[in-house]
Amino acid sequence: MTDIESPGTDAPVKPRRRAPKAVAAVVAAALLGVGIGEVVIRVHYGDEPAAPVAAAAPAPSAGTPAPWGAKSNGNHFGSLRDLLLPVPDGYRLGPDYKDLGNDDEFGGADLARAQEELLDEVPEKYRGQLKDALSTLHFTGIGVRSLTRFDNRLMAVLKLTQFNQQTVSEQNALFGALVDDSDLFRRGPDVPGHPDARCALPALQAGDQLDYVTCYSAEGDLLVQLRVSGVAPLDQNKVVDLFRQQLDRLARPGAAA
Repeated sequence: MTDIESPGTDAPVKPRRRAPKAVAAVVAAALLGVGIGEVVIRVHYGDEPAAPVAAAAPAPSAGTPAPWGAKSNGNHFGSLRDLLLPVPDGYRLGPDYKDLGNDDEFGGADLARAQEELLDEVPEKYRGQLKDALSTLHFTGIGVRSLTRFDNRLMAVLKLTQFNQQTVSEQNALFGALVDDSDLFRRGPDVPGHPDARCALPALQAGDQLDYVTCYSAEGDLLVQLRVSGVAPLDQNKVVDLFRQQLDRLARPGAAA
């Protein structure tokens, strides 16, 4: 959350260094995938050949060592592609998301390329500040999977960004504050069972034929994002259910359903 100083407190509060609100909003918009002044996610309506379905990594069983999952402290292990939600019934792999493909993960030297797509989404005058801000987050991995419904009325991009738990939590809180206090977004639907998850909708003009929703949540060391575009009006129940399934997959052992 944004830090608020309560009047009348006895102890002096050391002010935090904060970016101007406009820059903070741009950083949040870029990480959320909500374009400023333009839409950055497009739906493909043409009759495209069906893409191969991403192999579903089975859920870890009690009797065998888990190749992927969450530790009790909230940190995740294993491939980010395994941690991403497998292609659900009614969907196929979608088109490539920018330069990140439609089913891939990035680490090490490849992270620089994955971060470039964030810079491309914001006005040029903000790119310097955004690049500096991203460098402080110390990403360790990014995973992306795009999905398209068979009726071509909805496209979704699931994205996992892995970095320090405390920073993930702070970024998630910042996004929530900006969604609640910004002309850039409208508050979207809640996600059952995940009170910290938030969904944001951009302001749309009357007569728009496409609709957009972005959902996000902090799950331990993962910032989880779902970016959806589709024929207006979007079926928000389908959006929420996709995100719920992804968050359930990432839940730490013993977490309440």
